Amino acid sequence: MDTNVNLSLGTGRRKTAIARVYLRQGEGKVVINGKSLEDYFGNPGFVYVVRQPMDVTDTLTKFDVLINVKGGGPSGQAGACRHGIARALASYDETNIKSLRASGFLTRDPRMVERKKYGQPGARKKFQFSKR
Repeated sequence: MDTNVNLSLGTGRRKTAIARVYLRQGEGKVVINGKSLEDYFGNPGFVYVVRQPMDVTDTLTKFDVLINVKGGGPSGQAGACRHGIARALASYDETNIKSLRASGFLTRDPRMVERKKYGQPGARKKFQFSKR
């Protein structure tokens, strides 16, 4: 089978990071922005986070995953990759949805940094009050 055929697509988001995920037939390689998973995320915790959806659905050695991710930092990008992989696996085989939903991988984490307001030094901090 041709390995360049995308079996499924998924878009993952977390904080300000966006990941486009392409599932291909293969033996379990994960490539992020042209680098291997371990080279892109040096932290083993982030590598574990990205692999969680494939671990839950027992597809670690079934697909090659190609990911383009941009925006945010390492934590947000790892979460976006996890969300995108979960959505791609769900669209590939709908029997995966139940286990992915139970693990919470299909839910987008909506938390974002609160914006800074005018007249204040930060999002919530106020300038010191002076009565006189």
